[in-house]
Amino acid sequence: MEDNKDALDYHAHGRPGKIEVIPTKPTSSQRDLSLAYSPGVAAPCLEIADNPEDVYKYTSKGNLVAVISNGTAVLGLGNIGPSASKPVMEGKGLLFKILADIDVFDIEIDQENVEDFVRTVKAISPTFGGINLEDIKAPECFEIEQRLKEELKIPVMHDDQHGTAIISAAALINALDVAGKQIDQVRIIVNGAGASAISCTKLYLSVGARLENIIMLDSSGVIHKGRKNLDPSKKMFATEHKARKLKEAIIDADVFIGLSRGNVLTPDMLRSMAPNPVVFALANPDPEISYELAAATRDDVVIATGRSDFPNQVNNAIGFPYIFRGALDVRATRINEEMKLAAVHAIANLAREPVPEIVNLAYNKKNITFGKDYIIPKPLDSRLIYTVAPAVAKAAITSGVAQQKISNWPSYEDDLKNRLGLDDKLIRVITSKARQNPQRVVFAEADNYKILKAAQIVRNEGIAQPILLGNKQKIDQLIRENNLGLKGIPIIDPRMEHESVRRFGDLFFQKRHRKGFNQFEARKIMRERNYYGAMMVQEGMADTLISGLTRNYADTIRPALRIIGTQKDVKRVAGLYILITKRGPVFFADTTINVNPTAQDLVEIALLTAKAVQQFNVKPRIAMLSFSNFGSSDEHSPVHVREAVAYLHEHHPALVVDGEMQGNLAFNTQLLKDNYPFSELVTGGANTLIFPNLDAGNIAYKLLMELGSAEAIGPVLVGLAKPVHILQLGSSVREIVNMVTIAVVDAQSRKSAPHAVMAEG
Repeated sequence: MEDNKDALDYHAHGRPGKIEVIPTKPTSSQRDLSLAYSPGVAAPCLEIADNPEDVYKYTSKGNLVAVISNGTAVLGLGNIGPSASKPVMEGKGLLFKILADIDVFDIEIDQENVEDFVRTVKAISPTFGGINLEDIKAPECFEIEQRLKEELKIPVMHDDQHGTAIISAAALINALDVAGKQIDQVRIIVNGAGASAISCTKLYLSVGARLENIIMLDSSGVIHKGRKNLDPSKKMFATEHKARKLKEAIIDADVFIGLSRGNVLTPDMLRSMAPNPVVFALANPDPEISYELAAATRDDVVIATGRSDFPNQVNNAIGFPYIFRGALDVRATRINEEMKLAAVHAIANLAREPVPEIVNLAYNKKNITFGKDYIIPKPLDSRLIYTVAPAVAKAAITSGVAQQKISNWPSYEDDLKNRLGLDDKLIRVITSKARQNPQRVVFAEADNYKILKAAQIVRNEGIAQPILLGNKQKIDQLIRENNLGLKGIPIIDPRMEHESVRRFGDLFFQKRHRKGFNQFEARKIMRERNYYGAMMVQEGMADTLISGLTRNYADTIRPALRIIGTQKDVKRVAGLYILITKRGPVFFADTTINVNPTAQDLVEIALLTAKAVQQFNVKPRIAMLSFSNFGSSDEHSPVHVREAVAYLHEHHPALVVDGEMQGNLAFNTQLLKDNYPFSELVTGGANTLIFPNLDAGNIAYKLLMELGSAEAIGPVLVGLAKPVHILQLGSSVREIVNMVTIAVVDAQSRKSAPHAVMAEG
């Protein structure tokens, strides 16, 4: 019930829905508007009238896809109609944009009749560079797609059919390789005969399976030649085999493909299959057999599901964004069999390549390698866009359906890599990593609704194991009033924990007895939640602490400094903000702690920040900022920066760092090259900014936040001996969740580096 409310709030909060249209050209002046509309718009209109192909030159058509549905077969929901399907279509548009930088208009058509549906889509097709059909019931979907492919000269694909087919075919090729079997020799059972199952099985034939080795079942059992009234799509797969039920057909089968409903494949059926069986249990949300049950039944099984919480997820997002990307980039007139097969083999081959560290990071693995638990690329693999799209584009060119050629393939792949930057991929990656090994997170301000809501989210999403500190009575009341699913989460009220307060106080007294505390004061201060929570982390009763939502920064960080202290050989801590921008994440430091750092302070801040940036699997490229450029001023602030850069160059030559420089030079590499070609940042610009003082850093990140140019995550504390992270005063629930995710990844990283020596504080 609470999850439903979260989903409704997500879609309704702020601007309703999930997508918007934004201008791509300047619109701030009267001249801009006169060029955008009347009278300036007449010029491109006349050019297109003379040469229709110029529509790709002067409009967004070449990067615009229509996601079209009538809502007759929405996954898991059935025939809910066009309006009710709109959230799904908006979601599909969102995936197109964030994964392949393709713009989408979602269009919901109130029409189930094939002829009227086709006529409507044809009438609006001049707007679009491609059409993605979605959630249309069988058998109408087959005729609709076929008609549109024949009658339109732009790519058309029904993803429910071909998306799953392409991804599962790639997985099948690799699974059979792992199992040591040949696709033209294996017996395949397909349980399900809907649009997806039919399309999958046809594509398996294209990659080498033999029709006589396939048995397909629908809700009435085996589709055999003795059955009457079979539609043409099923009739193609009618078998002469004597089996009539799944338990009979599956005996000695090599492959089971499930595209039906949950829990229909029993352990006994699995045991009856041939040695080294391949099982794709793709029903959602409940697979035909659970991953755990299949693995427990046979240790030689290679299994894939549609679920993200187990290995080998068959996920359409691995395919459709990149298939359309490649098709659009060569202005293909259709998505043909050659292009689909190119995608199959590109995806299959990618799983055999060494996995980038960022993918290992996302799934908390040291080294993901090809084998029974990795037969298909992970959905977060950033290589998909520049692996699958070029393969599809090349196939379109060689098969004769491309209207535009690509001559420089390395340059095209570079363009694909640069299309998206990293932006919110960073959050997706670290969230996935956090889920692999959730840590114990102490929330020091748990008598606050936002904190409790964030705790519920990170628990439900498997990001963290929350521990709540605060007034137990008030916390329980907030949980009841807001119907929060927090049952079973430990709640600790330090005022009531007399024994632990005494023990913590005595430990604190040992640290601070010569720094202004007597034993009574040490015990008394442990009733404060920030002190109690910090001591829990110090004593290993929790892995990280989150606080600061309702307290000023100094009062929140002071307990951590007094109890936990800094890392060995580190004299000060620093505050790091992560700004999520369209060009990727940019790291700002110091933004919260050091008011007027010396040159040596700046060196330490830069090194701590570089280490933190590397923790997110990003190679730091550091710009040390100032109001001057490379010696143009001898004021004390730029001199400090200059001295820090010189020290780093001498003592840390492997670190990419330069300065002092003004902020625009950190990103405008052409300007930097024209004026200071010697700089290390000429080749790629900066992703990490070290500010000369707290004024500059704090003002910069807050301006970017308020102007809507970037989403800020932080402050991330660097330099402490154990992970403690301070929230910005008044953080939103989303910001709290992001900080918890970073805190969990921080705690994971420290545990994986046992050689790190922590200071006593």
